Amino acid sequence: MITDTAPITDTAPARSECLARAGSAQRHRQRKHGKSEQTAALKYPAVSPQVNDAESTVSVEFTPTIPHCSMATLIGLSIKVKLLRSLPERFKLDVHITPGTHASEHAVNKQLADKERVAAALENSHLLEVVNQCLSARS
Repeated sequence: MITDTAPITDTAPARSECLARAGSAQRHRQRKHGKSEQTAALKYPAVSPQVNDAESTVSVEFTPTIPHCSMATLIGLSIKVKLLRSLPERFKLDVHITPGTHASEHAVNKQLADKERVAAALENSHLLEVVNQCLSARS
């Protein structure tokens, strides 16, 4: 369970169009443990970006497939990392879950908005590897 004070460590990969490489591990885990739960991580349209070049802001809203999606933090972190790597430093980023679409929406959004938590998460070599795999799946 994600709490307001929990570090960003949600690394259990699941399948989605956006996170295809991470998906094979989740499907394997589900077959291994006999689970047949839904494995898609995002609904479509899953990501809604709003860019304000004049104010140097980018806001991205994403919608997990199910209200208890364990991938929400990883998806948000992956989106944030992609934007950090792609945009000039002058842009302020806001990555958040679409309101009302996730059980831990407030906690996940708080984690994604906390620069120190994001920085700490990216210092975790395993988590950074998972994020890189997620991003390379769409590149």
